[in-house]
Amino acid sequence: MFFMCSLLCLTVEAKAEQDITMEMRKLQTAFYAIATFYVDSIDGKKVVEDAITGMLEKLDPHSAYADPVETKDMNESMQGNFDGIGIQFNMLTDTLYVIQVIAGGPSEKVGLMAGDRIIFVDDTLVAGVKIKTKDIMSRLRGPKGTEVTIKVQRNRNPELMEFRIVRGKIPVYSLDASYMLNKTTGYIKLNRFAATTVDEFRTALKQLTKEGMKHLILDLQGNGGGVFGAAVSLAEDFLDPDRLIVYTEGRNVPREEVHSGAEGQFRTGRLVVLVDESSASAGEILSGAIQDWDRGVLVGRRTFGKGLVQRPVSLPDGSMIRLTVSRYYTPSGRSIQKPYENGKEEDYRRDLIERYNRGELISADSIHFPDSLRYATLKSRRTVYGGGGIMPDVFIPLDTNLYSDYHRKLNAANLFNRVAMTYLDEHRSAITSRYRDFKAYKENFSIHTALLQELRSLADADSIHFDSAQYARSSPVIALQLKALLARDLYGTSEYYRIINDTNNSLREALRLINDSETYARYLSAGKKEDE
Repeated sequence: MFFMCSLLCLTVEAKAEQDITMEMRKLQTAFYAIATFYVDSIDGKKVVEDAITGMLEKLDPHSAYADPVETKDMNESMQGNFDGIGIQFNMLTDTLYVIQVIAGGPSEKVGLMAGDRIIFVDDTLVAGVKIKTKDIMSRLRGPKGTEVTIKVQRNRNPELMEFRIVRGKIPVYSLDASYMLNKTTGYIKLNRFAATTVDEFRTALKQLTKEGMKHLILDLQGNGGGVFGAAVSLAEDFLDPDRLIVYTEGRNVPREEVHSGAEGQFRTGRLVVLVDESSASAGEILSGAIQDWDRGVLVGRRTFGKGLVQRPVSLPDGSMIRLTVSRYYTPSGRSIQKPYENGKEEDYRRDLIERYNRGELISADSIHFPDSLRYATLKSRRTVYGGGGIMPDVFIPLDTNLYSDYHRKLNAANLFNRVAMTYLDEHRSAITSRYRDFKAYKENFSIHTALLQELRSLADADSIHFDSAQYARSSPVIALQLKALLARDLYGTSEYYRIINDTNNSLREALRLINDSETYARYLSAGKKEDE
């Protein structure tokens, strides 16, 4: 019997290998015929890349091809650093504005400041001309130790200032904000999961603890994911030792489990995690583990549903295929991945639009899960559901009261940034002298009518028709957004969120919940009422 089974396995394997060989010969023959006999000359490299892309598009939305340049950029964003001059910039009306100078970076050392307009990079004019952002980045970035000369305009002074900057290793931060919401509750917002995320998080956690933090609100809204290991390490900070965090499994990949270690940085305080429809991948792994182990309460809306594991396959020319090989599952056994058909990314991403059209982003009553997708958390045996994404414990509808088409058009045209930068050009010194610190600015600074009128004038010039009713509806958030952008350029990214979070309904509910121990405990118990 053993001999017969072994012979059958060998026969099946030989047949599969023969099929692969036949298909490879078929592809080679097709390419040879095209390259040799096609009526016009062809770009062989492009034909091959198009063929690879075409194959991957038929599989799933996340298997993808990246050329050598894209591969390098992708690796840099995940490694958490790159070689450059150390600024954040924005292209506004064909002018490159310095938004923020990274602390300790090469640009700060030579005196570059937020608000500076970059006119020349080496001998190339970059202001008032059509130039792509990635082309500017390629000119500013370069190997560590090399030099770049830039000329900037400051405070509308016609005389340009010249800076010679020696490029260095620049960190890419994944932590947007970290501050105390009240005497006992801290807030941390992560925009991605990168190689530096855990160190950034733990540094912020340590500082908040010094300031009296006992409970934490972790904001993963809009976090599209990133490095798997970073999500796992963060989960270890919250979970008890030897807890299953996530497992993966695929057709040719056996089940692999990841468990928490012995040490954790925040295993006892109350925890609320904010998620929404743009929270994906690594963020779903983390939030799913926290929910399944009843470690914290999830607040917001159902997450994106990206639970496919890609394995990088390096190609000889430095390009890469990211091939899906397995799926992510939460500790209770839920698949994070939402359904997809024919591998088409466009149809797959349309799911968010369909969620909105079904009312899922507005009302929890529009969300229906079949009993076949019912699971139970691992401690309290609370009911949770699979089927794609992580459904939070507390649903917060998308806020449509303050937002309007007129506001969305202003955002799309990047007018808020333009108005803020222009205003700071003329008033930076006056603001910093009048408001000595951020606390004074937040409490006392208000957006003047003249600034709002400037915004409307720019909108008119961009053919954005003024709608008085929509403007009246959105005026509070318009003023708040301008104030937050000014704060970002004056003080930093964290201060931007200290202001803009005044409109964050999920954060408001999370703060109410985390400071009410009885309600918090009820959400984590099996006896929680279904209608709460």
